[in-house]
Amino acid sequence: MLRPQRTLKKEIDFEGIGLHSGSSAAMLLRPAPVDAGVVFIRTDRSARIEAIASNITATGHATTLCKNGVSVQTVEHLLAAFAGLSVDNVFVEIDGQEVPIMDGSAAQFVRRIAHGGITTQERPRSMIKVIKPIMVRQGNKQLAIWPSETPSLSCFIDFNHPLLKEQSLNYQVSEANFLRDISDARTFGFLSDEAALRANGFARGASLDNVVVLGDEAVLNKEGLRYRDEFVRHKVLDLVGDLSLAGMPIIGHVVAHKSGHDLNAQMVTKLLKNPQHWIVVGAEEAAAAAARQPEMQYQTASM
Repeated sequence: MLRPQRTLKKEIDFEGIGLHSGSSAAMLLRPAPVDAGVVFIRTDRSARIEAIASNITATGHATTLCKNGVSVQTVEHLLAAFAGLSVDNVFVEIDGQEVPIMDGSAAQFVRRIAHGGITTQERPRSMIKVIKPIMVRQGNKQLAIWPSETPSLSCFIDFNHPLLKEQSLNYQVSEANFLRDISDARTFGFLSDEAALRANGFARGASLDNVVVLGDEAVLNKEGLRYRDEFVRHKVLDLVGDLSLAGMPIIGHVVAHKSGHDLNAQMVTKLLKNPQHWIVVGAEEAAAAAARQPEMQYQTASM
């Protein structure tokens, strides 16, 4: 668990449309120096937006970051890819307002990042270790983080739909588990909600190519589901991305009951505002471990 900071080995480019805006955008991921974190750079507006909790400005159907009046929307899947692969420092250059949705999951981000390679850096990665339980609640929705020696996540969802209803998943945080169990899970929606979403400025780029769509009696995508419980797995993917806005990996057991982007953002904000619930660990230990080992070059040829 203790490790050096990591960044990309080389630049990686993407292009696609935004799920909600329907607008096209080109995106370039670039290696970044130690302690840079994840920084979005709107090249069309000459603006920098750090991926941190204080820059969260909207959580309706996606997570939006904004700084000095310039925003970037639907960041959660890309942030989940970074967190799932333990990429700490990266510059994200983008020429539009919304991160491309790709296929609705983090799969394409993850595969191309892993194929391009990830390299360790000379400074250790600090982490937030939860030492006292912390909770946020909104009606019948709840999100809590409990003390634990290792990071893990339990997620429960419950929808009033015959094809969905209740699903749950226990996820032990690791790169291998993220690649196998989480990264391919796609965002989902209900056909009955489509007209209202589009009328309110959402889902204008949505299609069967990037959303799992549920009709009254069947999944409308011809290929069906990638996992039997793909819906709860995607909720875990969103949660991994949203919680990364804490700025450091979180060591604790996260328990989410019907949580969404809004509650996820509330948790990150509350956690950072209540330092009595956590301590920062890992820097000294990771530095000692790194000094005993040569620098590692991480690369996966194919996935």
